[in-house]
Amino acid sequence: MPQASPFSPNLAVSRDGTEVWFTLKDSGKTQIMSTRPPFRILSTIDSGPITNHVTLVDNSAGKFAYVTVGGENVIKVYRRGNSPSLVATVPTGDLPHGIWGSGDGTRVYVGLENQDAVVAVDTLKNKVIATIPVGQQPQQLLYVPRAVPRGPGNVNLLPLGVAGKAGHLTLSPPKRSGERAHATVSVNALGAPDLLQIAATGLKPGRNYTLWLTEKRTAPFGRKQALIMFTANAAGAQIGQAVGLLREVLTPPKSTTSAPDQRYLVITPAGSRTAVAVQDQFQPMPPPEGPSPEPAPAAGGS
Repeated sequence: MPQASPFSPNLAVSRDGTEVWFTLKDSGKTQIMSTRPPFRILSTIDSGPITNHVTLVDNSAGKFAYVTVGGENVIKVYRRGNSPSLVATVPTGDLPHGIWGSGDGTRVYVGLENQDAVVAVDTLKNKVIATIPVGQQPQQLLYVPRAVPRGPGNVNLLPLGVAGKAGHLTLSPPKRSGERAHATVSVNALGAPDLLQIAATGLKPGRNYTLWLTEKRTAPFGRKQALIMFTANAAGAQIGQAVGLLREVLTPPKSTTSAPDQRYLVITPAGSRTAVAVQDQFQPMPPPEGPSPEPAPAAGGS
């Protein structure tokens, strides 16, 4: 079956087996296909930039599709039928990704990739009812009904430890620039190094961009170091990653006088010195409780 664009990261099949919903991350669309010959595309929806995953929910209110739209930090809820229609938009937090419905259709659970958490949504009210810290960059989620018939359900679970210590940042257009770029960033510990992930939207489709680490937040920005080079997709969005010693310089603890000089994130078009987005706020990483953890040994190592 031809798709509207190449990159489909996720699909869901209706309970009655008559339709398949699948997301197109590169173009920000969601498509619905009939499972009956001739297997035609029933509808194409412009769901939004960084359209990630979809789950289908049947409950007392009807039949719905819940689509995570990472570039808008929302879930979009569509009533299924001959002409799918948007019935609700639920704000979630930074970069919603994986989504799964409960067995009775009264909840959906969503991983917030750049917020290191899972949110629970009441599907009868289409409202977030809980935010659960789970650690680094959750991308996929699986709900298992009646998995723990007895007991509290926390056997073999461990505290998050360093996996729960992350810095969170946002980037916005410079004042009076006329730009529309926006980004969320998470910086997580991988042991000795750190993983930075940025999710950017509001860019020009097909254009190349660079994410810089700079000394100053305003032009000419001082000394600059290129972290990531990326191309905006058809929806004007993109996700990029970099590994390095980044948490302390990007999110220095507020309470320490010995913290390193803070540095900042800036996005520019490739070959340009003009910023389309600059770091405007951050949530400091919690200070470590002990010595920095050693990186895990490589596969096959001792």
